Amino acid sequence: MRADTKELVTTIAYMIGVKKNILENCFDEECHELLETLYTDKDASIIRYLCKLRTTLMQKFKKTDDEMRYNLKNLTRLDWYDKDNITQLEKWGIPIIKTNYRSEQYMLDFNKLISENIDNCAKLFPDWVNWNYIKDLFVVPSYSKPNVLKKEFEKYMKKIEFYPFQLYIHWIPEECGSILYTDGKFLSVIYRQHDDTFTDYTKYKDAHSETKNNIYSFIENSYKVAIAVDCENSDVYKLYSVLKNLNQDELVKIEKIILYDDYHTNCGWDWLGKFTHIPVEHVMVERVTNQKSLVDIKMTAGVCKNYYENNITSFIIVSSDSDFWGLISSLPMADFLVMYEYSKCGQAIIKALTEHDIYYCSIDDFCSGNIEDLKKAVLFDVLEKYLPDILYLNGKELVKQIYTETRINASEKEMDIFYNKYIKTLRLKVNADGNFSIEIMK
Repeated sequence: MRADTKELVTTIAYMIGVKKNILENCFDEECHELLETLYTDKDASIIRYLCKLRTTLMQKFKKTDDEMRYNLKNLTRLDWYDKDNITQLEKWGIPIIKTNYRSEQYMLDFNKLISENIDNCAKLFPDWVNWNYIKDLFVVPSYSKPNVLKKEFEKYMKKIEFYPFQLYIHWIPEECGSILYTDGKFLSVIYRQHDDTFTDYTKYKDAHSETKNNIYSFIENSYKVAIAVDCENSDVYKLYSVLKNLNQDELVKIEKIILYDDYHTNCGWDWLGKFTHIPVEHVMVERVTNQKSLVDIKMTAGVCKNYYENNITSFIIVSSDSDFWGLISSLPMADFLVMYEYSKCGQAIIKALTEHDIYYCSIDDFCSGNIEDLKKAVLFDVLEKYLPDILYLNGKELVKQIYTETRINASEKEMDIFYNKYIKTLRLKVNADGNFSIEIMK
């Protein structure tokens, strides 16, 4: 059984102004590092503070207006507004306090400021999420036209119990439970509200806690542990999703990752070491003949050498090749954990592992939605190789070629996003010496 992630909803909850104690109660256990990052992110905090002001003004609209009209008070003299947020926004160059203002004018200002600053937060969300659907939760279309904000106010006050934590967002309120319960729930609702469907559950489903705890126990109970990877029979992006979605504190005991690689495999393996704190040893295995790979033989010899010479007693084998049962059965004093892929692994090896009480799990089960950093690095690396000849290529065909070369499985929508965001925005650049180059707008 797999569990939904909470990374998207944690970011949304922070941005719309959910109180810090509630954020930590609801999201800290799964997304502690993300929350710590959001607390210090200027762009996310600007939207958070503006959304808090807008929600407070909606909830206290008449009371605020009366205080301004009859007692000549401004927002910083009203207890229900966060004065520290206002001070910080103005330090950042976001004008808030105006003289001789009324509630209606402030409401226009807050919506204008949110509209002007929301695109700075696009970087907080992966490319596979439709940014326009996220943006629509914050920006009220045509907010300056007569009665638009009044209708939003009436809708919000009438159905406030349907809004997440009773905080204002721009949506069609519906009784669907908490929209911020999990990423899967959130994506289902916002896509449905735009007459669309989000279908790639691998982006928000992660391995069950029992699976992760078994991996942690294996590492904890080992004297020395290493990860040995058969690069020919493994997917680099799926392996990275395993490393990315495990607790980093639990992984520090891993001595190294040893990649047994062949020049025919995915170019992404060259990048793995740049995206993990675990030392990576990349073993390129030469071929005697072009028809025969020696990766499995080299990996078997390498594991035995590390066991006998380097005192590594435990190995996480990443491969779906049943031939490695010969290695496992030949080192009965070593401990093994096997990670495989469903589509590549036969029942015979699963049966053998089960009968010998060797724990195994699938790297397919780990969430793939938060590994965009590695994917982009590999995609950009391949794209840059094509830049000298870019004028003679078709942009859309180029995107397909790049995804094929990097062996990244992606939907047509994802490739369209890459095309629109990175191919259509390629820019001609001239250096100080007058030489031209093409720049990727990352």
